[in-house]
Amino acid sequence: MTASEATLAECKQACAELIKSSSCAPLLVRLAWHDSGNYDASTGTGGANGSIRFDLEMAHGGNAGLPSALKLLAPIKDKFPDVGYADLFQLASATAIEVCGGPVIDMKYGRVDAESEAAVPVNGRLPSAGPPFQEATGPEPAAPAKDQTPTGHLRRVFGRMGLSDEAIVALSGAHTLGRAHKSRSGAAPLETTKFTKDGPGTKGGQSWTEKWLVFDNRYFTMLLEAEKGTCDPELLQLV
Repeated sequence: MTASEATLAECKQACAELIKSSSCAPLLVRLAWHDSGNYDASTGTGGANGSIRFDLEMAHGGNAGLPSALKLLAPIKDKFPDVGYADLFQLASATAIEVCGGPVIDMKYGRVDAESEAAVPVNGRLPSAGPPFQEATGPEPAAPAKDQTPTGHLRRVFGRMGLSDEAIVALSGAHTLGRAHKSRSGAAPLETTKFTKDGPGTKGGQSWTEKWLVFDNRYFTMLLEAEKGTCDPELLQLV
């Protein structure tokens, strides 16, 4: 059963207040992405069903650091029990993008929550920050891939979900928000930078953009600068 429009509106407001008070927008976007990013179009498994709340899935390597997102949303889930986990995770993410200056996303609700760990897909479907790259698809997604190029890896991950190269580029733009932490993804060579040393929120990490709580196209312009060798060396440049 889908929560009423009034309940969803109140829930969205609660999410917005949380995001503004705790500067957790990037974390909530990442939670929603990781809950949905293990979808396999060929088998209909995975996807935005709230299964990331189960310990078995949260233990997947790509989900390091995300238990804190669940803790942040727990009081909101308790306050709005009619809003399912899957809907809440996606609502919080869309609200985060809006709060950070991004577009108002036309959301659809009524996702069916996974009932148990039986719905958790096999580990290895989420993208890796760097080599060695896994197969990311098929019955053994964690197996090493023959094609170790970043392009091949991204096409396996997103192609498994039925997405095009254009969609890959568009979704990658979300890196304009947030930071990478060496202790979580291993992608960040720096523990902290002039852009992250004072927070807000948890201090440290390495961001892709200078204003990592603003949703804009800076991630793409940063990549162009990185190719030219003119990008600030304290920004995370995976090119």
